[in-house]
Amino acid sequence: MKILIIGYGSPIRGDDALGPLVADRLENTGVPAGVEVMSRHILTAELVADIAEQDRVIFLDAAVDAEPGEVRCQQLAPDAHALSTMAHFLDPRELLAWCETLYGRVPESFLVSAGGDSFDYSNYCLTPIGEMAMGKMLDWVDRLMHGETSRADG
Repeated sequence: MKILIIGYGSPIRGDDALGPLVADRLENTGVPAGVEVMSRHILTAELVADIAEQDRVIFLDAAVDAEPGEVRCQQLAPDAHALSTMAHFLDPRELLAWCETLYGRVPESFLVSAGGDSFDYSNYCLTPIGEMAMGKMLDWVDRLMHGETSRADG
């Protein structure tokens, strides 16, 4: 199984660095064969071709709509109408919609996210709650890399 893990978020906005830091940790500790890890500041359309080649994609991000430290795993579906937060930033569901439109296929996809405690300016520095959430995010990623999807939220 080909798996792509994409951690994204702003490294200078406190707990918003959760996605890239989880991705960096995975790269440093090693991942199974067939798993590729990327760390990005934002999601852009250039990722669509890489995503379309995968069997499974795991997106990693901080969440502003969750309680600090709350970790969620939700299965994603293509959604061309998902609202981007900025003009140059794409929602993972938009990327999946582009995969469907351009390549006629969509990999099984998940978003593992954690509620941040602070999004103040801080370069790659998590709050204690963010640090705790990172461990839970890594647990979810490990389960998804090894095929467990039964407990993912809707």
